[in-house]
Amino acid sequence: MFTENQIQELNKAFKEATPKSIVEKALELSQKAVVTTNFRPYEAAILHAVTQVEATLPVVWCDTGYNTPQTYRHAEQVIKDLNLNVFLYVPKQTSAHRDVVLGIPAVDDPEHALFTEQVKLEPFKRAMDEHKPKVWFTNLRQGQTAFRDSIGIFSLSKDGVLKVSPFYFWSDEKLDGYLKENSLPNEFKYFDPTKALANRECGLHA
Repeated sequence: MFTENQIQELNKAFKEATPKSIVEKALELSQKAVVTTNFRPYEAAILHAVTQVEATLPVVWCDTGYNTPQTYRHAEQVIKDLNLNVFLYVPKQTSAHRDVVLGIPAVDDPEHALFTEQVKLEPFKRAMDEHKPKVWFTNLRQGQTAFRDSIGIFSLSKDGVLKVSPFYFWSDEKLDGYLKENSLPNEFKYFDPTKALANRECGLHA
């Protein structure tokens, strides 16, 4: 649907644009869109930005089952405050069952790939297969990982979906200001069982 030349032109044209303008442009290109979230720190910003433009936009939440109590409380608050249209996807096996038969393997354990597939990749693929979006809003930002430094506001997923990151060039400090300005909550007690380090990719984007 989108070519690399189109992506380059979009990134050039919208490098200095506001998140709202970026969201509006993406929805002009296709109304068949979703925003994905795991309610990690600063996720309220992307959820606010997209729903201010399209209130009923599907919000795909792939819950690994290993979130902290603080993350779950934060998610409930954001869902309520923004009246989010949430579609919840969870692994086919409960975390309690998996803890017995597999546990959380270390990243250098051969079984870590199986663990990541079960708790993150399979639920995500199921979500994308059901919604079949042409546009995918995310809160990827420059400086998070080496791969994310190589993309831009607009990029293409492995499956050819237009991936849109309206806050791509924003710092934590600038996002703090956005959250404060819009009376949005934040929560830093977050745990991703598929990543040992903050700058490690989880498999959805790279």
